[in-house]
Amino acid sequence: MILGITPARGGSKGIPKKNIRDLCGKPLITWTIEAAQQAKLLDRFVVSTEDPEIAEISRRWNAEVIDRPAELATDDATTLSVLQDLLSKIDAEIVVLLQCTSPVRDQDLIDRCIDKFQKSGADSLATGYFCNLFEWGTYSSRRQNLRPFFHDDGNIYVIKSENIFKGDLFSGRRETLIVDRECSFEIDDEFDFWLNEQILMKRQGARPG
Repeated sequence: MILGITPARGGSKGIPKKNIRDLCGKPLITWTIEAAQQAKLLDRFVVSTEDPEIAEISRRWNAEVIDRPAELATDDATTLSVLQDLLSKIDAEIVVLLQCTSPVRDQDLIDRCIDKFQKSGADSLATGYFCNLFEWGTYSSRRQNLRPFFHDDGNIYVIKSENIFKGDLFSGRRETLIVDRECSFEIDDEFDFWLNEQILMKRQGARPG
């Protein structure tokens, strides 16, 4: 089984109630729920949360909700521990991690990720893009001479369950999928929220503010 998972805890510090804050007319998490519901290659999709309000909104958008233990909803809890908890309750061979802090996705992006993952025989796959950033003071040549590296943007990860059970999400063969740059902006602060709002408004044909 291919299981889609969106972890969504209620204790956001940078942007209070970030996961359910209104973004272009609906709660942030619903953009990911709708993307998962449109995917043809997901066998099942769940939202993992300890927060009653997030759970209620997710169910309102017809998402299945799995209650998360309180100890896995702290600032120190890891994504790995959340995935391991879910796999102890749901039997799946492949996990598709869909972060709700990345609301912009091409309509077929989830299916493209799963398809490439399966055809490549990889152990994990991440969306992202190639960049040539460097720390100031560490490079003195021209930017054009830098060797680009792949940056995973946090939007989608496809992972074999056996990796999760072993406690190493990205061991073995790793594959990548280059995405439209508009899909690569995570929401961590107020500027990110504004930027994603502008992108979604443009994609919907509205005039950005």
